[in-house]
Amino acid sequence: MAITCFIRYQIDPFQRDAFRGYAQNWGRIIPRCGGKLLGYFLPHEGTNDVAWGLIGFESLAAYESYRVRLKADPEGRANFELAQQRRFILREERTFVEDVAGTVA
Repeated sequence: MAITCFIRYQIDPFQRDAFRGYAQNWGRIIPRCGGKLLGYFLPHEGTNDVAWGLIGFESLAAYESYRVRLKADPEGRANFELAQQRRFILREERTFVEDVAGTVA
C-alpha cells in the first residue's frame, strides 16, 4: 500500500517568502532521505495563512525509516532549526492517507 503524508501548515502570512525557502530546501532533502516529494503549496487566494506539503511513501514503515534518516541529515536538521528560529510555522498537522490506485500521477 502506498501512503501520502499530508502536512497542513499554519504559517505567518508576513513570512511567506521564508516558508517558500524552507519548502524549496525540502526539495533537495526529502528525496535524498527516501521520501517522494509530491509538492509544497503556498496560499494564492483566499486564506493567506495555510500551506501544504505532500510526501509519498511505500508504507508507514518506509516513512519511519525516512524520519530516522531525515533527523540524521545535516541539511534537514538545519532546515528544522531555521523554521524554529524564524517562527514562520505557527502550527503543523500531519495526516496519512492511502493512495487510491490509478489516481496518483
